[in-house]
Amino acid sequence: MTVILNTWIFENDVKNGVKQDELIDRVSKLDVDGIEVRREYFKDLAVELPIVAKKAMQYKLLINYSVPDQVFLDNGMLNPKLAMYFEEGLIMGIKKIKFNIGNFAAFTGDLKQALSTFPLDKIKMNVENDQTELSGSVEALVTFLESTKQHDIPVGYVYDLGNWAFTKQDALKSADSLSQYTDYIHLKNVINNDGSLVTSANLDEGMFNWRVILKHLPKNVAFALEFPMDTKALIQSQITLLKKEIEE
Repeated sequence: MTVILNTWIFENDVKNGVKQDELIDRVSKLDVDGIEVRREYFKDLAVELPIVAKKAMQYKLLINYSVPDQVFLDNGMLNPKLAMYFEEGLIMGIKKIKFNIGNFAAFTGDLKQALSTFPLDKIKMNVENDQTELSGSVEALVTFLESTKQHDIPVGYVYDLGNWAFTKQDALKSADSLSQYTDYIHLKNVINNDGSLVTSANLDEGMFNWRVILKHLPKNVAFALEFPMDTKALIQSQITLLKKEIEE
């Protein structure tokens, strides 16, 4: 059982100038195994990445990396920035890196050759269901993940619970369809306020019965809490809530 905190949890602190390497100090005092840093939260990559690596080693925490970019560009070409993202990951000593698929349907090259240039033996590459039809539909995800499986390419899948609300797909049926590919689970609940979707600050408040959905997904994977929370007490309560469920 591995529990990770995504730094979106500390959104208000980040907005007030707190750096992600400083958040590692805070996470080290909580009962979790690691932290997932977000690329868009870094202010100075050259300065901050080595500090993240140093603190992760100091506290013996896992580091995962969330990159808000796609594997395939709109024209189907492989994103030329991927090599840079993996290099950033190597500097930090990350375990997993997460992207959106992008327009894989327009890709016409050799998939195994295209992805073989990246250090997939050192960093687990994952794709996530995002909030778009292009990269967030079950069909698009299964098509890409099945292709990587057939070509024996070690790419996994991040099941993001909350994002199914935004693409208006069935979270439970999606779990059944994608369970075999799932390497990592992002947990957040969503509240529907008269058609306006808002991320909840509590797993038990929202439109999803997350406990039921987890029974349709693998247990031997990493779990991340990924929603803004205002206090240390609330964060710890959500960690305890999650651990109680996945330990049973």
